[in-house]
This record gives sequence, C-alpha cells and structure tokens, in this order.
Amino acid sequence: MNLKAQSSRQIINFEFEGIQLNGVLNLPKDQKPKGVVMLVHGSGKTNAVAQEWYLDIRETFVKAGYGIYMWDKMGCGKSGGTFNYNQSIENSAKEVIAAIDTLKEKQIPGSDTIGLYGVSRAGWVNPIVINTYNDIAFWVSVSGVDDKENFGYLLEQNLRIDGLPKDSVNLIVGEWKAAVKIHHSGGSYESAQNATPNLRKNDFILRFNNGSTITEDEYYNYQKQLMKEELDEKTGLPIVVKDFKTILSNIKCPVLALFGESDMNVDWKKTKLLYEQTLATNTDLEIQSFPNCDHNIRECKTGGFYEFQDNNLPFKRCTGFLETIENWLNQR
Repeated sequence: MNLKAQSSRQIINFEFEGIQLNGVLNLPKDQKPKGVVMLVHGSGKTNAVAQEWYLDIRETFVKAGYGIYMWDKMGCGKSGGTFNYNQSIENSAKEVIAAIDTLKEKQIPGSDTIGLYGVSRAGWVNPIVINTYNDIAFWVSVSGVDDKENFGYLLEQNLRIDGLPKDSVNLIVGEWKAAVKIHHSGGSYESAQNATPNLRKNDFILRFNNGSTITEDEYYNYQKQLMKEELDEKTGLPIVVKDFKTILSNIKCPVLALFGESDMNVDWKKTKLLYEQTLATNTDLEIQSFPNCDHNIRECKTGGFYEFQDNNLPFKRCTGFLETIENWLNQR
C-alpha cells in the first residue's frame, strides 16, 4: 500500500499556548473515515511532517479506514516556539487536547471519533488525555512505560550490552541514582558532579549526551521541575506521573498494548504487569509482545540504544506488528 495513493494529505496547524504547531492529516480516499487517530510522539525533537515519520504506521491506520493526524513539537520542523526537552507530561497532554479540539472545530471528517497512538513517553501522556478528555474511542500503546523514570533501566541494560562487568555497571548506575537524589533534594551542581566521577566519563553516557556534560544552568533549570516530583522509596527513581495506577484504572476505552521483548529503553515486563493490574479491570485490553524486537518494534539482536546506528542495520518492523494493529482496529 502507498499512503499517497490511498489517502488525502492536508497540512493543518493548531494553536497551543499562543504558538502555531504544524501538523499533517491523512484521510482515507473514497470513504468516510471511521475516526481520526492522534499520533503522539515519544521523547526528543521531531521533524515528522517534512520527513513523513511513521509512514508504515500511518498507512496501517488509513488501510483500516481511519484518518491520522501527526504534528511537530514546538521549535521543531515548521512549528513555532522553542523546543523544551523537559516539557511536562501534563503540558504535553494539554497539547494533544488542543490538537483534538482544532480538528473538531474544523469539522474534519471522522473527528467525532478520536483514537490515540503513541510510543514510549506517550504512554504517560495518552492516559492523562483519556482521563481529561473523557471521549477517546481507543488507545494503541507501543513500548509503554510504568510510573517511574526509565533512564536507570536504559543505562543499566546498555552498559551491560557494552560489555561492562557487573560491578562496574552497579557502580555507574549507583552514581546516577545518587545524582538524582542530590538533584531532587535541592543539592548543588558541584555536589552532583563530585558524586559522579565514573558516570561522567563513561563512554555510553558521553555519547548519549553528545560528548558534553550537563551545564550548571541546565542543572538548576531542570531541578525546578524534578523537585516537584516524588522519589519512589523502594527504587529511588522519580515518579513521573503521580497516582498513575489510578489514572490507568480509570480508563474505560479499549486498549491495545504492544511490546518488543528486547526493549532496552523501558522495562516492558513491568509495564505489562502494570497494565494487567489496572487496565484489565475496566477495559477491553489486548497485549502482544514480539520476540527479538527493540523499543521501536524493529527486528534486533541486542536491543541496544546504538545497535542500528553502529551496525548500519536496515529498519525492519517485527513480523506481525502492523498486522496486529490492523486486525485489532477492524474488530472495533
């Protein structure tokens, strides 16, 4: 299937906090859409509209008879404003609702039925949207998250993949957790630096941070947000979304949750268990996991953060991933 041949394409901007965000809407040709799906991004900058991100995902929704709307974050692509890596989850949810409201105001065909699709960080955003908006038809969650910051898991797994011995992995992860505690308690930049000599010179961390370390200004700017969060007593990790179990338990719409079993970005088994404990109570919940698949549901060997980049591997979706989405949509 070719998205261009099977769908119409329309650029639609919407306003959020006085800023124009640039988005693209695809609607199936020659039929009334069953609904419109909001594609909610994960972490990081985007250039989704110009580069036609998630083309296979968007084709799958169009093939199943749905429109799909995707936009660039502030300061990305042709969207106005300044990109904020530390945009709060709650603010991102308000952004999604602003996009939904715009489609409804413009009376876009299918906008009377809104679904959500999202990867990773969107697993925090979309449940808040569902709790707030109260008229979401369904949610497709890919590589979803539990309530806590996942970087500790990502760091530990990728250090292991890089071949570091267990004691070194424990030392570096321990320094990261110590820095989080200092940061969260209002501790100084200098204290955090002194607590992390091995972490700061680790090859993976240096690469992840593009060869630089956090600046003093960046440290104190993020500290304002971090201090608003709670630290989990058992793990010492920041709780990204408070009362997340309650938020998930409040969801009534059908949910499809998809995971890669070699996901080294988030602990998918913890999220799967959380979904089973919360969503399964009140919703039509279907969970599917794919062996030898990474965070982005690509076929992989290690699931390491830089596996594809270092080995120049082709982007190959896991067998059955797109088909599972399409079949689930057709059953709605």
